[in-house]
Amino acid sequence: MIAQSAHQAYKQNSVSTASPGELTLMLYNGCIKFLGKAKTAIQDKNIQEKNLNLQKTQKIIQELMSTLNMDIEVSKSMMQMYEYMNHRLIEANIQNSIEIVEEVEGYVTEFRDTWKEVIRINRQKTFTGDQA
Repeated sequence: MIAQSAHQAYKQNSVSTASPGELTLMLYNGCIKFLGKAKTAIQDKNIQEKNLNLQKTQKIIQELMSTLNMDIEVSKSMMQMYEYMNHRLIEANIQNSIEIVEEVEGYVTEFRDTWKEVIRINRQKTFTGDQA
């Protein structure tokens, strides 16, 4: 019980001290985690668990959508992709489709990996003092 509260405190502190870029990375990682749980639930024919995890994924994608700066051109493309992924998650939920979940998981993983690289490059620029 004490270990669990310590873990919760650590997680809360991690979120409250994270930069916006790190928070976005956490959201992508959460998506991937819940998509994995949804796939397992589909395989186990656990409809309630599948539905719960797909809905959690959709809420994260909706949060990602709300953070987009629509004044930036690439955000319009990202919005379309997020809308597409949300639509596909609804289909996956209705059809109990691991294939659709894996399709969305592929997109989220690609976004996450790209975002990790952006964070790495920005840290490198900050560390070297290069603000170009």
